[in-house]
Amino acid sequence: MPSRRQFMAAAALSPAVTAVTPANASPSAWPTGPGRPTTPQQPDRELRRLLGEIDQRRIEASVRKLVSFGTRHTLSSQTDPVRGIGAARDWIFRELRSYPGRLTVELQSFVQPPSPRIPVATTITNVLATLKGGKNPERIYVVSGHYDSRASDPLDAVSDAPGADDDASGVAAVMEIARVLATRDVDATIIFAAVAGEEQGLYGAAHLASKLTGVQGMFTNDIVGAAPASASRVVRLFAEGVPTSETPEQAAIRRSVGGENDSPSRQLARFVTDLGGTGMSVEVIYRRDRYLRGGDHIPFLERGFPAARFTEPHEDYAHQHQNVRVENGVQYGDLVEFCDFAYMARVARVNAAVLWSLATAPGTPRGVRIRTNRLTNETDLVWDVDPAAAGYEVVWRPTEAPDWTHRIPVGVVGAHTVDLSKDNVFFGVRAVGADGRRSPVAFPVPAP
Repeated sequence: MPSRRQFMAAAALSPAVTAVTPANASPSAWPTGPGRPTTPQQPDRELRRLLGEIDQRRIEASVRKLVSFGTRHTLSSQTDPVRGIGAARDWIFRELRSYPGRLTVELQSFVQPPSPRIPVATTITNVLATLKGGKNPERIYVVSGHYDSRASDPLDAVSDAPGADDDASGVAAVMEIARVLATRDVDATIIFAAVAGEEQGLYGAAHLASKLTGVQGMFTNDIVGAAPASASRVVRLFAEGVPTSETPEQAAIRRSVGGENDSPSRQLARFVTDLGGTGMSVEVIYRRDRYLRGGDHIPFLERGFPAARFTEPHEDYAHQHQNVRVENGVQYGDLVEFCDFAYMARVARVNAAVLWSLATAPGTPRGVRIRTNRLTNETDLVWDVDPAAAGYEVVWRPTEAPDWTHRIPVGVVGAHTVDLSKDNVFFGVRAVGADGRRSPVAFPVPAP
């Protein structure tokens, strides 16, 4: 059986970046209406410089260091200085604190009671690095990877469990993004999180989510370590449609007006695909996560926060969560040898571009409503005006189109009437900053 390495692309890492146009569906011949075609947000000079600073060698060094702890199982030693989850925790903490800039680094610990994969009460610790926003610090974006690992048996805390791809790759990417952004000024707050307890039940992420308010976007990077040559510039982004936290009242509204493809998480995914300059194709998967499995974005979804999961296009199930061993000349186990560090760097660039663009743009508009008290062929939209916004755009698309197809600049206003029937298309509103950076779109709810 050939090893995963034989299938990996050998593309060299380059700081150069290229624009990737999202695969918007062609506008239908009917309906037609006002506005300009939507176009991707292109990177400015600062974003290009930032993306060029992502260092593949540092990502590789971080993965190799995390693998060196033997196992990072949540139930492994928390006091051994060289082996186990405690040694990994302490190294991540020291490394994040060593980065020049304005990061505030802390350990967030809690005691997880016994559960099916936690036989005794166990302390679980997240390592958090926070870059506080200068203008709107209460608006928060979170990016995470989980630093715990596991072998075949989820309760085996003794055997080697290198966890190179799952999920040293995600942690290394998050740490590198934190290093690059640490010296930058941002309007909103970014939390870079290395969480634990994922393999035992998403416990670290659930605890983190329970302590936060004001989260307008969360991304987990889980299994982002490699891709086959045919997809070496592709990363999947799982984004749910009907919100996990939807109330019966919200479900009734959605059934009456549509919007199954317009959850906050889907708007967050559209924001990602609207960004040029990463050199990667982001393939949005219209699901919360893969079959029979889940990631650290789910606890955020359960609390009503927009969240999505980055993951490689083709997971290698022959090695994932397998005990380290050699059978018939084939190595098993989540080993460094199966990683593609150039691919990890490209995924890190996608994340960095998204976080930078979110944290330096106005926030997602609030209070967006579509008036339904007049039966006309016009559409009345209203929203709350944000002092940080230099203007707004109304966007629309035919109901069968996956992405927004038209935009209408409307200025610094809190209402706009579009000469297009609300019955025939979907509408949204996004804010625009003085530098042209756009927020994610907010989908309107009916209002009298």
